[in-house]
Amino acid sequence: MPFTATVLTLYPEMFPGPLGVSLAGRALREGLWSLEPVQIRDFATDKHRSVDHTPAGGGAGMVMRADVIAAALDSVPSGRPVLAMTPRGAPLTQERVRALAAGEGVTILCGRFEGIDERLFEGREIEQVSIGDYILSGGEMAALTLLDACIRLLPGVMGAASSGMDESFETGLLEYPQYTRPAIWEGRTIPEVLRSGDHARIEAWRRAQAETDTRLRRPDLWERHEGARVHSPSGAQRRNRNDKS
Repeated sequence: MPFTATVLTLYPEMFPGPLGVSLAGRALREGLWSLEPVQIRDFATDKHRSVDHTPAGGGAGMVMRADVIAAALDSVPSGRPVLAMTPRGAPLTQERVRALAAGEGVTILCGRFEGIDERLFEGREIEQVSIGDYILSGGEMAALTLLDACIRLLPGVMGAASSGMDESFETGLLEYPQYTRPAIWEGRTIPEVLRSGDHARIEAWRRAQAETDTRLRRPDLWERHEGARVHSPSGAQRRNRNDKS
């Protein structure tokens, strides 16, 4: 069975959107993954097909109803992780993306308005996920982002299986700088080490650049990386050697 993405949304016409082109689009056409948009409004029970109501306790905007969304969720196949895209969720990480991509697929709930009635999360097993500390008009763009991150990791999607191994976050570090032709552009040259043909030197340079950029640009990642390295078996061995010197 291919990786299947079921997306619950008020705007199913937004899918596949950008996922219909490039690598993801080709993989979709080749059957490496499948997409099932579900219109939440189809599960409303009144003549106006209402999916929201005013916030309990007062306040601006509207809140999506738990009963309508629950009916939509209950209509889709179970057994896959159910994710709700919301700024209140846990930050999405490459580690979580890898785990999702290794499974059979995902069901994604796209919120709108002021959010979703909290009782839905109490009554259903739903993982709340955020793609960043900012606000979007709805969960659809976040869902597209999450799916793109997963789809590119599926077998057969990327041209070379190793092409994603050195990218940012795969090793806990930002990716090293990249260069290509021309060798000289506006007086700026490609670093000599990358033209040396010495693969050991190139690998060491790339590692050093990745560490430097991570330390300067993302101190939060660097702190986690250093903590993981210190607590790893190899890190412990290094400390023991240093203690004896």
